Amino acid sequence: MEHEQRSQPRLSPSGDTEDIAAILAPRLAYFAGVARTEHVTRAAQEMQVPQSTLSRALVRLEQDLGVDLFARHGRTVSLTPAGRTFLTSVERALAEVERAAEEVRADVDPASGKVAFGFLHTMGSETVPELIRAFRVDHPRVRFSLVQNYGEAMIERLRSGELDLCLTSPVPDAPDLVARRLDEQRLRLVVPDDHRLASRKRVRLAEAADETFVTLEPGYGLRRITDDLCRQAGFRPRIAFEGEEAETLRGLVAAGLGVALLPPPAVPRPGVAELTVTAPRAAREIGVAWRAGIPDTPPVAAFKRFLLSRRGHLLPD
Repeated sequence: MEHEQRSQPRLSPSGDTEDIAAILAPRLAYFAGVARTEHVTRAAQEMQVPQSTLSRALVRLEQDLGVDLFARHGRTVSLTPAGRTFLTSVERALAEVERAAEEVRADVDPASGKVAFGFLHTMGSETVPELIRAFRVDHPRVRFSLVQNYGEAMIERLRSGELDLCLTSPVPDAPDLVARRLDEQRLRLVVPDDHRLASRKRVRLAEAADETFVTLEPGYGLRRITDDLCRQAGFRPRIAFEGEEAETLRGLVAAGLGVALLPPPAVPRPGVAELTVTAPRAAREIGVAWRAGIPDTPPVAAFKRFLLSRRGHLLPD
């Protein structure tokens, strides 16, 4: 029996893709089930739906497409050429939906789910690995997607939903975010080891007013803190180099290219002296932030509780 294309399909080829998908999607599993069994009654039994519901869904699918997908032979059916073409794409689409469903279920699993966690570059070598190690003592199977970036970029990724939580500085104050202060990190004036101040243990920042500074680029939290501390000390820093990573700046200082205000290094860096700044008080707050009003998955909630429990002793001694 030849099957011609039906006239006047309900869906125009130029129609909106999202509208087409919304109309067709609920019927695709029914179509695939009947195509697999080539028997409407058997497919209805396997899918545990009334046969009348299944039959109506198939008829409406063919009407919407304007194409015969099945040739009817009594109680059995067989795919038309158009049906075979359609089935290939439908099976691929259903497999992708199933894969996505399995993935999101796995991500929210309390024992083995995933946390998307962002943090500052300066916390990547020591602080964050130690935090994750301690957390996984009680949650050994929880997985992490880790993102290192500067504060403003992480906040944007947090807002877009790419991150569940982030450690950042300064601690953000915005109506769409929730933020909690966790710790404070003292900043040091880093100078070359042959610098005129290198023999000192402590220094007032104003004593470096005539120095050339190396700093992070504008937009970084530490850059804003540096500019503000220099302003409090009564001067505007002369910037020679701007970078994206604190240890690179420390290397520039060691090369004699300037001085910098930086957090303590994970390991001592040769070629520099690190001085305590007595005035103004040089420190930055470290906090954790998340989106307001967004429910946590169990693994995210567990890691958030863990971070909040480390308030006051987040950073290594």
